[in-house]
Amino acid sequence: MITPASSSRPTASRRRFLTLTAGALATTALTATACSAPAKATASAKPSASGGKDLTKIGLDYPFTQLPLYSTLVRLSTAAAKKHGISLITTSDNAGADTQATNLRTWVTQKVPAIVSFPMVFEAAEPIARQALDAGLIWVTYGGSLDHQSADIKFSFSKGGTLLGEAAAKWAQQKLGGKGKIAFLTDSTIELGRERTKGMIDAFTKAAPGVDVVAQEQAIDPDTGLSKTKAILARHPDLNLVLGVTDAAAYGAFKALQQAGRSTDDAKTFVGGQDGAAPSLLAIRQGTFYRASAALAPDDIAAAIVDVPRAVAAGKSHPSVEVPIALVGPGDTARINQLLAQNA
Repeated sequence: MITPASSSRPTASRRRFLTLTAGALATTALTATACSAPAKATASAKPSASGGKDLTKIGLDYPFTQLPLYSTLVRLSTAAAKKHGISLITTSDNAGADTQATNLRTWVTQKVPAIVSFPMVFEAAEPIARQALDAGLIWVTYGGSLDHQSADIKFSFSKGGTLLGEAAAKWAQQKLGGKGKIAFLTDSTIELGRERTKGMIDAFTKAAPGVDVVAQEQAIDPDTGLSKTKAILARHPDLNLVLGVTDAAAYGAFKALQQAGRSTDDAKTFVGGQDGAAPSLLAIRQGTFYRASAALAPDDIAAAIVDVPRAVAAGKSHPSVEVPIALVGPGDTARINQLLAQNA
């Protein structure tokens, strides 16, 4: 289920999202994940010139084409669009901000009637979004909000971090007596990353003040998560917990701990992330020390990609949505299986 967005809107990000490595695993949305309320359609938002029933094409601009999540979203969004007689087209940005900008300008020139874009550089996307609106097109911002847009899709940014931080703190109190060492893999480059980061750090440190925070390192992909965690372990080989702003980064930490000799079911180790990425979900289901993920459902994201521009085209007053997020752990096998099936 997708819940309507509220009317308050935080400031759009003005920093560049890190280019992900070609070997990165799934991250979401993701994405995908409330203490931060999503934005309403701004005063500059305009409906499609063609009207709701005539919306026959949506352009999905998801720049991180190297991620497994990309193919999942394209597959699910294509199927969701087809149900409404809509075709879905995509860009091939290959995590390049300049390539993304060029592709988006081309779509505006071609008058693609509805564009759903996850901007790598929000400041660079702003004038393109304005051009789209001036041309009578629909612009939906994915993963944040712009001053010029028809609507946005958000992912319970702070809530995901808070859920993860609270779960890890509860575990630390129960299994470590409220003592130990934790490292956070963070993101400060975009709104989604900053709010997730703040949510998990604030929630954890409030509920487990006796656990020492030994590192806060920027990492959103597996390779960076792996290398940063190895460096942390060189200084703190007795590290107990790693929480990631994404499951991709946390999974890199999971592999680093294993490579350092940590048993996969070590009773004194906790790794957790955010998004609901398939490798992390599998590790949770297998009973490893990867113990939690604040997970988004790909079906929900795909539905939003199609339903939000349709709502704008139909003239609905509150077209923006916030995709729900929920924590999954070792006892949530049925839910994990559902999420894995959507990622298949």
